[in-house]
Amino acid sequence: MTHFQRFLSALLLTLALLVAPSFARAQSSWTGVERIVVIGDLEGDYEKFTDMLRTAGLIDTRGNWSGGRTHLVQLGDIPDRGPNSRMVMDHLMRLEPQAERAGGYVHALIGNHEAMNVEGDLRYVHPGEYAAFADRNSRRLRDAYYRQTQEYMRANPPPTGVPVFDDAFRAQWEAEHPLGYVEHRQAWSPHGRYGRWIASHESVIRINDLLFLHAGIGPSYLPAERDAMNEAVRDALNGQPDPAFADILTNQEGPLWYRGLSLNQEPREEPHLAALLARHGVSRIIVGHTKRAATVLPRFGGRVIITDIARRDGYADPHAFLIIENGALTTIHRGHRVPLNVSNQAETCAYLDSVLAFEPQDSPLRTTASQCHAALQLPATAP
Repeated sequence: MTHFQRFLSALLLTLALLVAPSFARAQSSWTGVERIVVIGDLEGDYEKFTDMLRTAGLIDTRGNWSGGRTHLVQLGDIPDRGPNSRMVMDHLMRLEPQAERAGGYVHALIGNHEAMNVEGDLRYVHPGEYAAFADRNSRRLRDAYYRQTQEYMRANPPPTGVPVFDDAFRAQWEAEHPLGYVEHRQAWSPHGRYGRWIASHESVIRINDLLFLHAGIGPSYLPAERDAMNEAVRDALNGQPDPAFADILTNQEGPLWYRGLSLNQEPREEPHLAALLARHGVSRIIVGHTKRAATVLPRFGGRVIITDIARRDGYADPHAFLIIENGALTTIHRGHRVPLNVSNQAETCAYLDSVLAFEPQDSPLRTTASQCHAALQLPATAP
């Protein structure tokens, strides 16, 4: 982050009008949980989120918790690419205390896009996200922000020199800072409503003998303790990175970014996966982050489950997610229950064929299933 970006972040904080609630949640392991509902990346899709909650029996007609002792695990990447992240987060914040009173739990894990928003990396923010924060005070706040920006640039000229603050400059600046932008940045700051809420959560948790996280854990992070990673992510989000994990929010082998479990060829990744399972004492790892298929996808004989759903343009999202009941895994796909009981490639292909029964003829999942069957014909030692 440049000096100018740090200044802007501090400025937005001084303009804050929101009062951030206090959150105190720090636990990373649970046992004896009978029912777990796992939802992958939401990317600002509130309708998808509430549909999955209703299908799983977690909310009533008023949107209140009805899931009893169920644990809901949302694997991160609530924001970006869609317009309604704020609605999703507000609903999760409402459900958290309701679930705990009922003996259940809501786990909103930290993903790379949560960290990006806190840190000010806004490349993927949907215009609707800013609009969701706009109100009658937005123009006044933005005008104040513009004046402060001018003052800073005059006092600290950029390498290209102080710009001409004419109508063209102002128009371009306002296009890059739409109404609601200032409030969005306030709310996502480490001291804002959503920034503080995000940082109150975990990045890696264990429930029963399952490990849940947004992306994965790469070889360089294999020795790291679960709680050490969680604390390091929280510290970094609060602007106080742990020197031992200084780049944990952006490291491609860290828990917010690692894609090897989802993308690497299985024979090559197998030794690392075995070490990772042993390190955390679990039988499976459940992740989001990487879009591999248009449904919940098992890899490595079901020892890795990917819940981020790939959706082709023009193809209706299947609202697919995972339910684990007394150790049995079930994919919910377009409202249908498909047992996810796989331990080898043939069973994975059979699972995909079962999901295809609920898909249209032109479903992209047919390609995934065909590739699975083609892999069955390869020699066992093929790369």
